[in-house]
Amino acid sequence: MKFIPLLKVRNIKEAIGFYTGVLDFELKCPDEELNIFCVDLINGEAEFQLSETDGIFGIAVYVRVDDIDSLFKKYINQGLITPKKENSPVHESPINQTWGMREFYVTDVDGNTLRFAQSIQ
Repeated sequence: MKFIPLLKVRNIKEAIGFYTGVLDFELKCPDEELNIFCVDLINGEAEFQLSETDGIFGIAVYVRVDDIDSLFKKYINQGLITPKKENSPVHESPINQTWGMREFYVTDVDGNTLRFAQSIQ
């Protein structure tokens, strides 16, 4: 069994640009014509879908990674802008959580959040 989350976005072209340009995902089928109802993005074994809608937005996806600090630096160098949320340091940089995970969160303009996490060794 494999779960593939569906993220709802307002502008599919902008969302594809963010996820492929900043967060290293690729179009699963780059040669297909753009379909606003469902676009598959992949990065290694990770996969999710985007769908353009004018409805309800915002889900969270937990993403396990091997080297969270290097990944965060890479995303910053590729244009990730942290939102300066005073009450959410996990959106600003990786932090050690009390439940044994080191995490940082990235929330896109449509309210979908990727929660990147690595076990604390």
